[in-house]
Amino acid sequence: MSFNTSSHTVQILGVKTKLNHLSSLAAIGLLVTATAGNAATSSTVANVVKENPLKSRPATSDIVKASGANDWRAVDPDNTLYLELNSGRVVIELAPDFAPNHVDNIRKLVREGYFDGLAIVRSQDNYVVQWADPDEKREVKTAKKNLAPEFTVKYAPKLAFNRLFDVDGYAPQVGFTNGFAAGRDTKNGTTWLAHCYGAVGVARGNEVNSGDGTSLYVVTGNAPRQLDRNITVVGRVVQGMPLLSALPRGTAALGFYEKPEQNSPIKAIRIAADVPVAERTPLEIFRTDTPSFKAVLEAQRNRGGDWYKVPAGHVDLCNVQVPVREKKAE
Repeated sequence: MSFNTSSHTVQILGVKTKLNHLSSLAAIGLLVTATAGNAATSSTVANVVKENPLKSRPATSDIVKASGANDWRAVDPDNTLYLELNSGRVVIELAPDFAPNHVDNIRKLVREGYFDGLAIVRSQDNYVVQWADPDEKREVKTAKKNLAPEFTVKYAPKLAFNRLFDVDGYAPQVGFTNGFAAGRDTKNGTTWLAHCYGAVGVARGNEVNSGDGTSLYVVTGNAPRQLDRNITVVGRVVQGMPLLSALPRGTAALGFYEKPEQNSPIKAIRIAADVPVAERTPLEIFRTDTPSFKAVLEAQRNRGGDWYKVPAGHVDLCNVQVPVREKKAE
């Protein structure tokens, strides 16, 4: 979906204001909750709610429309997969900062054509869609067959973390790193990707080193955060989720398809950098390290407009929607 990023008139704090860039929002106080750090308590939220009637709050769509070019980043073609199905293309952004060895192995599998002609073999209601070799006979050529788990990684200063201060039951801290929903534990210095809707993980058996990327899954239901730090997460779907979430549910145990003809064939998986430029999907992701994204967080924490009557004062990590758009041709 494309959004107009030209100047846009929105209603903010009861005053019509013309914005060319959302940094203007910080100057008039919309970001009180989002920038208050540890002071962003329920009382702070209550004050913001009291001062700003629901109808006067901008929606996420207003913020996106008013955003500037610096609020967006292009998806790196070297870290982008195209899952080609009969029904269309699913675009996956890989996260090498969180699972460098698995991402490298998946790139090798893709480039050796491992996935081409395989199938989606599982669609479990309110859980995951998974693809694999249904016959378990496909040869792995250049990639590794076993990898040590990358459930967490040590975080470094270069790995930005834009914290969400709302309470989370699965991690001491949660937030976003370059658009990816993540957890963090400052006591042991680790960070990890969260199992939000659209997260892509590496299937494994009971042995922690049994996941090599030859079988991958996508979360298509309510976020199963209990999987965090138990499975290696390698990225997320940034376009094409309806093609996966609408697949027929499998009727065998765990949502696997009972008959081969029920499988959904995979035409191919390609790395975007290996695809001719004219055939790529030019996506941009809303940056999560800007004042504009803090405004998005507040808009989703306390949704305004005519329909909402009671503000939530809270947003769950996996309910935060990071905007994605197709870049307009220049």
